Amino acid sequence: MSTKGTTDPTDPTHTDEKTKKTDTDVLVIGAGPTGLLLAGDLAAAGLRVTLVERRAPGISNLTRAFSVHARTLEQLDARGLADELVATGTPVADLRLFGRLTLDLSALPSRFPFLLLTPQYEVERLLERRARTTGVDFRYATELRALRQDTDTVTAELATGGTLRARYLVGADGVHSSVRTALGLPFPGASVIRSMVLADVRLTQEPGKLLTVTAADDAFAFVAPFGDGRYRVMGWDRTHQADDTGPVGLDDVRAITRRALGSDLGMHDARWVSRFHSDERQAPAYRSGRVFLAGDAAHVHSPAGGQGMNTGLQDAANLSWKLAAVLRGEARNPEALLDSYQAERHPVGATVLRSSGTLVRLAMAHTPLQRTARTLATRLLGTVRPVATRAMGQISGIGITYASGARRAPDEPLREGRLYEALRAGEFVLIAPEGRTPPLPPTAPVTPTRLIRTTWADPTRRDTALIRPDGYTTPLKP
Repeated sequence: MSTKGTTDPTDPTHTDEKTKKTDTDVLVIGAGPTGLLLAGDLAAAGLRVTLVERRAPGISNLTRAFSVHARTLEQLDARGLADELVATGTPVADLRLFGRLTLDLSALPSRFPFLLLTPQYEVERLLERRARTTGVDFRYATELRALRQDTDTVTAELATGGTLRARYLVGADGVHSSVRTALGLPFPGASVIRSMVLADVRLTQEPGKLLTVTAADDAFAFVAPFGDGRYRVMGWDRTHQADDTGPVGLDDVRAITRRALGSDLGMHDARWVSRFHSDERQAPAYRSGRVFLAGDAAHVHSPAGGQGMNTGLQDAANLSWKLAAVLRGEARNPEALLDSYQAERHPVGATVLRSSGTLVRLAMAHTPLQRTARTLATRLLGTVRPVATRAMGQISGIGITYASGARRAPDEPLREGRLYEALRAGEFVLIAPEGRTPPLPPTAPVTPTRLIRTTWADPTRRDTALIRPDGYTTPLKP
């Protein structure tokens, strides 16, 4: 959604004047993975970034997200963090569904052909360290109370008193987003599943597969290793639906696991047991003037497929370079570039809602017709390779493309190293044949001020590719 009357950030007088009027270039609300990656990117681009978080300082070790997909690892690789994160967890190449189907992730065309099981706090630890290193101004124990915006600035009123003025504001503050509420944006959707139980436990008996999702007649259970000797167990029982605030103990988790798996795997020593419900919701707009939504503030899905945190991190990677290009005066069409965030990421959020919702509904199947549908879907995924490839590409993020024509760029070998190593500078990368220095086409979305020029490692390649900072190709038209 464009804001009429916005002054042109490419005007050389624009930045100086607006900088004097604001406390920060970008105000990010929410210090979860999405907000941390976004803030770190913007600060690394030389911008003033303030990050506001309602929690007190410190990262909790109690978390629901624990899976990092291949495309997210590629994004982290472009920030020099992927290998360190992989060392904290357990790579899993086999994903077992419904006790009948195993998807082989090792076929993914990526440097990371697996699902990494590691708790969210490990992701946050690395992203917070990076954000601090790049100069982000952290404001913990601070909440947004209200906001207002004009054609030049956004003013945030804080619950602790005082205001912060920014050129742009991003709400990455979760499903109960105060930013979305302040904008008056709806969050349509519904609960897809109620009364799920969750526990982090030790097991005396390991599951047959490292990552197991199994469904019985009226229950399903999910078991995955955390990498620290504990396992995440998540389950649901149709015959016992309680409110989120109702009591829940390890015995409840054991009972559900026995129904779904035939054994409770000797679970003991729980450090966390909770009950929760899962919603499917999506904001109709990710942009309102100078305010943007990202991550769970923009969309929330069922836990099936482990795509929630991953989708939010990729939102941040998409938005950060666009904001940086506009604020640095490098965008050839600033409003169109900012609007492309909605155009590219909103359809992805909608697709994730559908795919994760389908998985959880198949797990919950209980009528003869629903079970038949689950059997057919399982058979299709297990026997038709193109269908399985497309499903793995969607869940992992490797297969995501944008209607703009932008496609994921594989980690090409260059004379200077790997592509994703070159992307660590946070700039566009132009790859050309040896001996050529082609000009940047006028259709490119940015000016060539900070362009990184590289050369194919293969001397026989004669094509030219322009790669965006988020690792997607930019179609080159003469």
